[in-house]
Amino acid sequence: MFLLMIPSSRPPQKVHTSELHPIDQKFTLGQKVILSQKKEFFGKSPTIFVGRYGYPSVNVGLLGVEEYYHHDDPLHWSREKYGIQPILDLRSTLVNSSFQASVKDFKNKFLELSQEIAMASRPADVEISLQKEPSFSLPDSVTTSAFHLPHGPRVGLKKARITENPHIPTKVDKVVSDIDLKAGSALQLLSSQFDEHYLTKLLSVGNLGVKTERKLVPTRWAITAVDDTLGKQLISKVKQRPEMPFTAFFGSHLGNYYLILFFPGVWSYELFETSIDPSKFGMYSTDHEEYGGRTSYAENTVGGYYAARLSVLEGLTSMKRQGTCLCLRFITSDYWAPLGVWVVREAARNAMQSAPIEFADKDLMLTYARHLVRRKFGYDLDVLLRESKLLTAMRVQKRLGSFFQQSP
Repeated sequence: MFLLMIPSSRPPQKVHTSELHPIDQKFTLGQKVILSQKKEFFGKSPTIFVGRYGYPSVNVGLLGVEEYYHHDDPLHWSREKYGIQPILDLRSTLVNSSFQASVKDFKNKFLELSQEIAMASRPADVEISLQKEPSFSLPDSVTTSAFHLPHGPRVGLKKARITENPHIPTKVDKVVSDIDLKAGSALQLLSSQFDEHYLTKLLSVGNLGVKTERKLVPTRWAITAVDDTLGKQLISKVKQRPEMPFTAFFGSHLGNYYLILFFPGVWSYELFETSIDPSKFGMYSTDHEEYGGRTSYAENTVGGYYAARLSVLEGLTSMKRQGTCLCLRFITSDYWAPLGVWVVREAARNAMQSAPIEFADKDLMLTYARHLVRRKFGYDLDVLLRESKLLTAMRVQKRLGSFFQQSP
């Protein structure tokens, strides 16, 4: 499909991840949205959305739909192999019934309701009254994001009421009620039973943390906070494990491909995100961390850095190993509408769950990687390998074992 080649002499095109694909973009829906245009409706509210513009005064939205059918279920979409268009069609029908709130004002009645919806393990029944009718006119459109899931039209909220007792898991109720428990500890306690999407909702509406520190967290920030927190907790465990042999994994989701290479060594991680779309062919962004971790936000690859890292660490935890990880993401034109970093997480998970290929040494593994990337994407991998901080460190830094000579 991709026949262009980047000559090895061509200078690398390092960019911010926002240049690899649009951060926020409008897309026309492929099918008619069958929804009555009502100012008042009864339906299901599976999730909430907290905006970031105007912080610390932000827009909070109850996302609702009259008839719910996996409108807010990324893991189901992944298992059932939903394409991009069906996901856009589902998400576009979620009306964002919004209100404004200060991030520390928990006396807001709409915010109290939002916290209950976020805690519910299944969509809550709600009655919604809007300030005006939502627009579902054709051609309809939906705003997508590289960070969070898309949703339908935003309309001011006039009244809202939950018409049932939300189903709140006992463990969640206990953790949320513990006003002395730090947010990181709360996430760790819940992570074995609940996925990142659910945990993000809890954190975003201020349900977690020490009472005096609780506040609304914009959804975009909460997603990364959850991925980063869970990842760091796994890193501390992974560092106690034996080292991986030279091993490669390869997998994908919705046009996002991951080639994940492990080298024997202590934990360290480097991510390259590269566009294989013909219009941006070869543009890439990169960030890395050494054994001691990062001291600043991954400015180049942003949320995708932490999402992919979490999936890598989950795989290492399962294998009871650690290693030096070179993680290579290739974004193809099949990923024509960004849907949020959950796609990154699932693509990297698919790669880590693929059949591993072991190699006798580094050169054999890198040769395999070069041939795979050239055959699959028509891309010269050496452009990235020459820029790799981890590979450079391997060449110039000696390992402790090299100072000990074996007896003849």
